Amino acid sequence: MTKHVVMAGWDDVPHLSPEAKAELIASYPPYQRDARTKGIPQLGSGAIYPVPESEIIVDPFQIPAYFPKAYGLDVGWNRTAAAFGALDRETDTLYLYSEHYQGQAEPPVHAAGIKARAGDWMPGFIDPASRGRGQKDGDQLLVIYRENGLILSPAINAVEAGLYDVWQRLSTGRLKVFKTMQNWLAEFRIYRRDEKGHVVKEGDHLMDATRYLVMSGLDGAVVEPNYLRKMGHVPQVLSDFNPFPVEDA
Repeated sequence: MTKHVVMAGWDDVPHLSPEAKAELIASYPPYQRDARTKGIPQLGSGAIYPVPESEIIVDPFQIPAYFPKAYGLDVGWNRTAAAFGALDRETDTLYLYSEHYQGQAEPPVHAAGIKARAGDWMPGFIDPASRGRGQKDGDQLLVIYRENGLILSPAINAVEAGLYDVWQRLSTGRLKVFKTMQNWLAEFRIYRRDEKGHVVKEGDHLMDATRYLVMSGLDGAVVEPNYLRKMGHVPQVLSDFNPFPVEDA
């Protein structure tokens, strides 16, 4: 037996008049509006971030070279995920523009995928538990990923404070997500608390990576060295520019 899911929105219901739609949408709480009008699945009051998806998605654009960038990294054998962000300092808006999302691969494989987006200069902020555990063998992943060329520092992992900071940004329009971030959006739609108020730890890898980025990456984000060199503001030796020396591991 096969199953098929069809999403239907208001555009598929032509008998609703503009006046009826306006009256109905005014009666819905914000977190239900995308589900009710566009058929996009929402968790309602159980959602950790009860913000309409339509309010945070933006079309991809060319990120200005002067925007500082960083990424958050959540590691694991079943799934390793990184969320890459660029900060518009003028408006204090963080744009999530790219993601790494892969499972059941060794650290060198993930490092290669991340470096393809981060180059040899962008700092990352990793789950602090990676200091003392490995995906399979107990090795310190922070050290392993650094040995594979990533510039990493342990992130702040105050869970509730981090969730609040992310929610504040989402609800005030200061965290936007490129619509190409399909894995991020899939996790966002099911990110929830259980009946006891605990965060459901399923399919939340990019959600965790985003929390690390918001909690630690905004202060640690840097502008691409090639742009800074053109402006005369960066050392010629890139290693001198590394804000996270290996010794602190």
